[in-house]
Amino acid sequence: MADEKTPNGSQGKKEVNPQAKEHWMRGNSFFDESKFNEAIKEYGEAIAIDKDYASAYFNRALNNTITKSFDAAKKDLQSVMELEPKSADAPLLMGDIAEQQDDLLGARFWYERSLANNPSYTEAKNRLEHIDSLLHVEPGKGGSAQVQVGAKKEVKKEETIIEEGQIKKVAFYKSSMKFDRVIGMDKVKKYLYENVVLAIQKPDLFKKYGKKLGVGLLLYGPPGTGKTFVVNAIAGESNANVIIARINQIVDMYTGNTEKNLHAIFEQARQNAPCIIFFDELDALGVKRGSGGDGGGGESSAMRLAVNQFLVEMNGVEANPEGIFVIGATNNPWDIDPALKRSGRFGDAVYIPPPKYKDRKGLFELYTRNKPRGWLNYGRLARATSGYSPADIERVCDKAAMRPLLHEHEHQTARKLDMHDMMAILKDKDTSGSSLDEWYSMVKKDVISKTEVATVNGKKQETVKEGKLDAQEKVLYKVMVKDIKKNTSPARIKIKNFNRWWALHVF
Repeated sequence: MADEKTPNGSQGKKEVNPQAKEHWMRGNSFFDESKFNEAIKEYGEAIAIDKDYASAYFNRALNNTITKSFDAAKKDLQSVMELEPKSADAPLLMGDIAEQQDDLLGARFWYERSLANNPSYTEAKNRLEHIDSLLHVEPGKGGSAQVQVGAKKEVKKEETIIEEGQIKKVAFYKSSMKFDRVIGMDKVKKYLYENVVLAIQKPDLFKKYGKKLGVGLLLYGPPGTGKTFVVNAIAGESNANVIIARINQIVDMYTGNTEKNLHAIFEQARQNAPCIIFFDELDALGVKRGSGGDGGGGESSAMRLAVNQFLVEMNGVEANPEGIFVIGATNNPWDIDPALKRSGRFGDAVYIPPPKYKDRKGLFELYTRNKPRGWLNYGRLARATSGYSPADIERVCDKAAMRPLLHEHEHQTARKLDMHDMMAILKDKDTSGSSLDEWYSMVKKDVISKTEVATVNGKKQETVKEGKLDAQEKVLYKVMVKDIKKNTSPARIKIKNFNRWWALHVF
């Protein structure tokens, strides 16, 4: 429960109307007696008298969380964060609500925000570590958890169970993220809504017109552009079960286990349809057969068997696709086995591009929204980050937020994130920069044909060295090829560098 100097992180210096405080105290008494509806009513009376009473909003949110009135709780918590931008308890409770709604990525976002507002907040740190253990860190774990703020409660986990290298049970989770949280990419969102979300939401309509109720979809594009983010938005829009198929859980050193693990994932997805199976870094599992190896044995042979099993499972989905949606993500689509990319498997491919100027403005607004911010020129920031990925922009915002944070730590006075902080980070080459610049230069040799000139017997001979893409792939991934050519041309590089320099040093 919030006292007069909480939610955690607020100043608590504002004088509270005495009548409002009386209702607040009665609400606390009802809470202690587990009379949550009566407590909610008293906090509402306090807020009616004093609309800026942050502690009343927070305590009402806590009671609404206990009674599972999550929408009302989240609305109150938004009011807390507007009144007390440095509150650490409000985002912590928002994270708890996200966990209870099986939105682990959303929970992680709020726990990070809580920790950013109070780096020494042990509860937020423990919650964040717990989420990371479920999502990424500890092999063999995933799923959801439910935790109650302010009270001890048994943690309910859903885990991927692996025994002797074999997956016995996979973890499912649901996302509450929607397309409105995906900045830009309007054509991509429209395509995904029409071809995936609607198929899950209205299967009878798709059956009427002879459309399949399952799909193999490949999301491809440069790193850090939001492919995983998009998958979570698809899941949230459709309310489908999601399995995150992790390569480190699937691939096993013992013969046959990798194939069994793939089969287990697809089989359990069928039993829990509608279900999205998401393979991140698909090229690591569906690597081209015959692309190198050790003469028929060892790791190369094992990966060929894995690809063969993958094909078997995708054929099963193609034959009976009812409610199974297999989505893969990759930065290097040319490294995926061609058999996986034919129609009916991952034949549909959607390019996730780097953000445009308008989108970068939106990203800066999004990634600074959870920070105490002053005036920021989003247009100038967008120009200064021409060619940056969303992940690059998020990193800039996080690093810039450390400047006012450290200022408050050292001087015990708060100040807001401003343009001086943002520009300081962007001008520092050691802490900023575009990860895409290097990526484009690295992949250029993989996809773009190159003419080499050699002198033989005094005569010049030209040899065209083809990239990794065959004729069909050049058509399939033409948007990406065009993007790579544009961003590696000397003229385009000069324009990007000039735009960045102008925004940083002139305006």
